[in-house]
This record gives sequence, structure tokens and C-alpha cells, in this order.
Amino acid sequence: MTIQKDRKVIADRLSLISESETIAMAKLGRQLKAEGKDVISLSFGEPDFFTPQHIKEAAIEAIHNNYTFYTPVAGIPELREAIKVKFKRDNNLDYNIDQIVVSTGAKNSIMNAVLSLVNEGDEVIIPQPFWVSYADMVHLAEGKTVYLPTDVEHDYKITPAQLEAAITDKTKLFMFSSPNNPSGSVYTHDELKALADVFEKYPHVYIISDEIYEHINFVGKHTSIATFGTLYDRTVTVNGVSKAFSMTGWRIGYIGASKEIAYACEKLQSQFTSGTNSIAQRAAIAALLGDLKPTHDMVDAFLKRRNVCLNILKDITGLKLNNPDGAFYLFPDVSSYYGKKTKEGLTIANSQDLCMYLLNDVYVVTVAGSAFGNDNCIRFSYATSEENLTIAMNRIKEALAKLS
Repeated sequence: MTIQKDRKVIADRLSLISESETIAMAKLGRQLKAEGKDVISLSFGEPDFFTPQHIKEAAIEAIHNNYTFYTPVAGIPELREAIKVKFKRDNNLDYNIDQIVVSTGAKNSIMNAVLSLVNEGDEVIIPQPFWVSYADMVHLAEGKTVYLPTDVEHDYKITPAQLEAAITDKTKLFMFSSPNNPSGSVYTHDELKALADVFEKYPHVYIISDEIYEHINFVGKHTSIATFGTLYDRTVTVNGVSKAFSMTGWRIGYIGASKEIAYACEKLQSQFTSGTNSIAQRAAIAALLGDLKPTHDMVDAFLKRRNVCLNILKDITGLKLNNPDGAFYLFPDVSSYYGKKTKEGLTIANSQDLCMYLLNDVYVVTVAGSAFGNDNCIRFSYATSEENLTIAMNRIKEALAKLS
């Protein structure tokens, strides 16, 4: 047998995706901090609050009760029942437990759905800006991404006309989030209804609605697109406990979908991760059915932090901002600074350059808008203290003023 000596070690599919830029920027920030620099990180999408006590106690009780064995692939029945209650209570969506699949985080849920729906060459419409992993997930499934650009002047939202113009006979899927990461924009009931009216004309198009920031909403009740018309059977409604309950490390996400799609996701998951963490599932029941006051208090704090940032950033000439209605991010348009130079003579050409400048000049970690499909912008997470945010925003203001 002849063995090819120059055969590649790494599979070709890895060339279809890139490392998450949020993780990459956080890594650079940690390196500078290890060198003794006074780094403030605004890169991670993670609440800085502790998991509420009643949720932790539910996990401790589960440990004491030896709830430590493998669970059903789609999640324990008690948690799926709790999710069923949550969907009806919060979203007016009726899912039976055989339409619900629990996964190791909402990212796992979305990946399951993409791999279950998208064939090679299928077109997937994604509004820009989008969460960093959407495009790479589609590429890994060998689908074709079709982007819909938006801008700060229109609150980073697409129009029904844009959507309809993008749909072809090859369109299989539409992916979006509301509240949106990275822009914080929230589609209103009427805006979603207008998009739903377009989807009604095209029954071959499915939807992944990422609603992980549902409860971090500053303007009123959340609306799920699956509640409109015939979209219920074509929509995969994604949620989880990481953001609303500050449970990022617990890794619990879930979907509600048609039985056909839910079964496909369960089948796929059976060969990847199987059932997710047994203790975390018991804790998630307490999160979904328990006291929401800690969540409401956290949202109140995020709103105050948002306003702290906006009050400083609004005075910076050349920075264009929307007024985000949810999540915990700002996504300013910084393109007016492109072409300017640092004191060392380096030209800021794009969002990555500006982020690296802010990191190295004033030790503030941000994420380039190019990671989210809009190179005119950069993302700040305000999931840190008001004190840190005040310092960081003033550092950014100072650094931008030095560009010429």
C-alpha cells in the first residue's frame, strides 16, 4: 500500500469556517491583562451577574438526589414540560414536549437546526448585522449565505421589500435574532407581521428565530414570529437560559418546532452530544418556572448601563448610534474614522483596525463589526459595571479624538 506523504491532516471542511472573533478579541485582552495592563473588556456577550440563588439551590438539590446519570437525548420530560409552559406563558406558542429539544446551549440548538434543514447549495437569507456564528454554521452545512444589509439610520432592520427581493426558488431558510446581537434592535409586533406577510407567499422558506435575548427587552412584550399565520410549522423558535438567567456556563438551550424538525434535531444530536448536563437541566426548570424578579432587576441594570454609555458616546463627533431596545450591546457606525491615522502614522482602514487601535492604545476590548457582517461598525458589550463602562467610554472618546 502506497501512502501519500503530503496528505493533509485537517479536513477540508474546517476551511469553511473561521474562529469566532469575539473569542479571539477576548483572548488578546487576556494576554494584555496578564502583562499588567489595565484592560476593560467589552467583548463577551455574557451577563456579569451571578446565577440567582433559587436556581443554584435546585442544582445542589439535584446533586444531593444523585441526579447524575445520562438523560434522554431531547431533554428530561420535566424540563420539556417547563419549556412547554414557558412557550405558552411568554410567547403564546403551543408546543407539545415531542416538539421540544433541549441542547447544550442555544448555539448547539441553532447548529442542529441548520444541519437538519440545509442541503448543499440551499440559500439561507441572513440580515446584517448577525450573530457571528450564523454564517459559519451555514457554510459548514454547505449552504449559500444571502445577506441583507441594514444601517444605523434604519435601526439595523430589514424591510419587507428587501426580504421579498432576496427570496428565490433556492431559498430554504431565513435566520435572524430579535432582540438582535450585535445591534440591540428589537422588531416590533407590526414589523414582524409585515415580514410574516411576505413569508406567507413563499411556503418553501423556513425560519430560525433566535430569541435568546427575549427577556432583555426595554420596550415591552416580546413577539415571536411563529405566532403569525402559517409560520408556526415553518419556524424553529430558539431560546435558552444563558442570558435571561445569567446561566451562560450551564449550557442549556432549546427549540420549539414542528415534530418533523424536532425529531431531525434529536436524531442529529443523538450522534453528537446526546442529552445535555443532567444537573443543569434540573436548574433550568427552576429558572423557567421560578421567580423572575432577579431577571427583571438585571434588565433594569442593563438599561441604566446602556444610558450611561449613550450619554458619553452621543457627544463624540462622527459616531453614529441607534437607541438599542434590547440585549446588552451597542453597535455604533464608526466609518467616519476610516482613513484617519494614529500618532504612529498607521491608517485606520476598517473595523478590525479600529478595534486593535482601541485595544493597544487605551486597553478597551471591543469586537469588529466585520465579524457580524457590517464592517462600518464595532460592537461594545455593556455587561459590566457602570464604573467600568464610564471609564471605558471616556477612554474610547479620548482615543478617537487623537486620530487625525
